[in-house]
Amino acid sequence: KAKPIRASRAAADLGSSMTSPDAVAWGSEGLLFNAKDGFLEGIIRGLRGGLLTPQDYSNLTQCENLDDMKLHLCGTDYVSVIQNEPSPLHPSTIVSRCTQKIVDDFSMVRCQASEPLATFLDFLTYGHMIDNVVLIVTGTLHERDMQELLDKCHPLGMFDSIATLAVASNMRELYRLVLVDTPLAPYFSECISSEDLDEMNVEIMRNILYKAYLSDFLKFCEKLGGATATLMKNILQFEADRRAINITINSLDTELSRDDRRRLFSEFGTLYPSGHLDLVACDDYEQVRAVMDNSPSFASISSKLSVSTDQILEKFFYEEEMKRCGATFHQQFHYAIFYAYMKMREQEIRNVMWIAECISQEQRHRVSDGIVRIGL
Repeated sequence: KAKPIRASRAAADLGSSMTSPDAVAWGSEGLLFNAKDGFLEGIIRGLRGGLLTPQDYSNLTQCENLDDMKLHLCGTDYVSVIQNEPSPLHPSTIVSRCTQKIVDDFSMVRCQASEPLATFLDFLTYGHMIDNVVLIVTGTLHERDMQELLDKCHPLGMFDSIATLAVASNMRELYRLVLVDTPLAPYFSECISSEDLDEMNVEIMRNILYKAYLSDFLKFCEKLGGATATLMKNILQFEADRRAINITINSLDTELSRDDRRRLFSEFGTLYPSGHLDLVACDDYEQVRAVMDNSPSFASISSKLSVSTDQILEKFFYEEEMKRCGATFHQQFHYAIFYAYMKMREQEIRNVMWIAECISQEQRHRVSDGIVRIGL
């Protein structure tokens, strides 16, 4: 007669089997998900319920001034970060306080997360870190005041050693500090040399770092397996494709060679590899649209474009991103909702910034032009 297995031993065995290929194949990766990460998943789903509703946007667009806007935001989840702001208000003040809401939410979840969720959440900050480092590199090249640059950095992209970047006296020293002291060290060491920092356009450097970051993030998600891998692959592929299209449009009529353009594209996505070859060969905006027309993922977006305006295209990209992020909440037992929630909050702040700027500049008739709908 077989001896009974102790519950703790059985739970440990089951937990270790969750990451095996057989367990993932049978969908058992969710068996113990709630025991480990279910609380934080519930927190994120609850926070998602606090996103601005269509009625909130309707009320915000009818505000006469920024004080009215603040009054309405005090009736939302932003009340704790904006209620004590004195008048007169500035759009940048409203955006800064709303951004603090994202930082507070992220910090609360991150401090309670265990592996591998903790590493997944760290990946969500790397994009902002890249933007911050590029900002500091740009400031160093133009001899700008470092404290001013640090004030402009995104708070989610701050790291313990970012202050050390301010003491760099030249680009070679800055490269050494970035390579040694930041989480971006692997991306710099593999893709960029100190000589590149002196000669390379900062936007090219940003795209090279993002390419390495997205590839690394995708590999990590694929190792996690299950619904996380499936959903994140869908989102990251769209991000890689969008960046390839934007890089192509922004490099038209510039000195960037076709080989250099292709070097900036991520080596995955629905456009990879044939679509990348077509984008490399594009010489004008209409050829880029033709490439989008031939892609099932972007044909619907291309059909909406009536004029060749980058701003309109970017809005459609954001709308598609929000659809994909919203779809992640239809499933359970995965980490993609953490990514989706952060992206939805960031888009919400872009919407708030647009509304605030329109009100401040007395352009209220244009408010609806820049608001991206967030699926709830």
